[in-house]
Amino acid sequence: MPTGELRSPPKSTNNSTAIIGFEDEVWLWSQIKAEARRDAESEPALASYLYSTILSHSSLERSLSFHLGNKLCSSTLLSTLLYDLFLNAFATDPSLSSAAVADLRAARERDPACISYSHCLLNYKGFLACQAHRVSHLLWRQARRPLALALHSRVADVFAVDIHPAARIGKGVLFDHATGVVVGETAVIGNNVSILHHVTLGGTGKVGGDRHPKIGDGVLIGAGATILGNVKIGEGAKIGAGSVVLIDVPPRTTAVGNPARLVGGKEKPSKHEDVPGESMDHTSFISEWTPSACSVPVGHSCNGESHCYPISSTVSTTMCVGRLNVMARWTGVEVWECEG
Repeated sequence: MPTGELRSPPKSTNNSTAIIGFEDEVWLWSQIKAEARRDAESEPALASYLYSTILSHSSLERSLSFHLGNKLCSSTLLSTLLYDLFLNAFATDPSLSSAAVADLRAARERDPACISYSHCLLNYKGFLACQAHRVSHLLWRQARRPLALALHSRVADVFAVDIHPAARIGKGVLFDHATGVVVGETAVIGNNVSILHHVTLGGTGKVGGDRHPKIGDGVLIGAGATILGNVKIGEGAKIGAGSVVLIDVPPRTTAVGNPARLVGGKEKPSKHEDVPGESMDHTSFISEWTPSACSVPVGHSCNGESHCYPISSTVSTTMCVGRLNVMARWTGVEVWECEG
């Protein structure tokens, strides 16, 4: 391939949850090198950096091992030691390579700010933290727990991402921005999940055992959301930004608020057809809550209907006998389900 020539990805009928084949890995690595050549030519100040991190390496695994080793090294944890550790992990478990490819694709396809695969490989700390976690998880399973915990500590220090080595993470996962993400020891994250910054998948106390959330395939978790306890977030569910989730969320539904409630109500929650972890659609449900849907002025009784009240107003139970279903502070309205 000529220097700097960029190609389109190979066409496939499989979705991003499918196992990434060897040909796709070869194509992606060729694409990354082409992007690096292009960037080195357009920005000579980066030429040496791009050569040492990408262009001098024969494979994605070697490039990623070198880059992570340099990112996570310290005065007592040498980059050469880490390079050998990462490279050996890729050789021991080939699924780490396919997961890295799937994660690179996820970032490129879902994040409009991701301008290239090489940009993600070099600069996306969510991607880098996730790949380092996969290695620490492998070490944990191999009963090399002191080393797994040491690597986990370095990842938390360098990337501000705290994922316990025992946590299980699928493929095609996007940690967007990633700062402040916390994932507990017994948490499980499925395939094609997208998680934004300051998300916590935590426990509810000091009791041991299986105590952390289980996130299904295709889930989208908005910025600042907190999910606590051994709860299940169903496949294709959506958790709104800033929500606090303490109970199970059914598949294909949206939970928002503190404490989180289902959009549409518990009995008949609204369901969506898309896969939010892939579409990154945070706001499709808000059309149901706009002030234009309100037919009764503030201060009037609800007469068996649902009405919106401005957050600045005081809603008393004498004006609306019912219960608060969902609260969307970013729209400036509260939605009440009235019982008549």
